[in-house]
Amino acid sequence: MTDPKPSVLFVCIHNAGRSQMAAGYLRHLAGDRIEVRSAGSMPADQINPIAVEAMREEGIDIAAEQPKVLTPEAVQASDVVITMGCGDACPYYPGKRYEDWKLDDPAGQGIDAVRPIRDDIRARIEGLIASLAS
Repeated sequence: MTDPKPSVLFVCIHNAGRSQMAAGYLRHLAGDRIEVRSAGSMPADQINPIAVEAMREEGIDIAAEQPKVLTPEAVQASDVVITMGCGDACPYYPGKRYEDWKLDDPAGQGIDAVRPIRDDIRARIEGLIASLAS
C-alpha cells in the first residue's frame, strides 16, 4: 500500500498573487506527487495580471486560475498550511504543519518588483518539496 500523497494549502488575503504563484510552482515542480490548494481570506475578483506574466516567464500558466475563498474544510483537508500575510484569518487545527512565509505583496507592483518575489517563492517551493519527500 502506498502512502497517500501530501496536500499543501497556500493562503494569502486575496488569493491573487503570492499564493497563486506558489501553487503554480508546486504543481509544475512536483507534478501529481503533491495535492495543491490555494485560497484567500478575502479573495479578489481575478488573479493579478502581473503575477500571471511573471509566471509565464517561467513557462507556467496560471491565467485560468480563480481566487477562492478560504474554508475550514480546505484547512482540515491539508497536511501543510502555508500562510502569506493573512494574519489571524487562517483557522488553526492541531496536527497540521503551519508555515508563515514573509513575502512582499505583488499587488500594485510592476513586473520588475514581482520577479524577485516569484524567485523567492520558487526557492521556498523547492525546499518544501524536499521536506515533503523525506
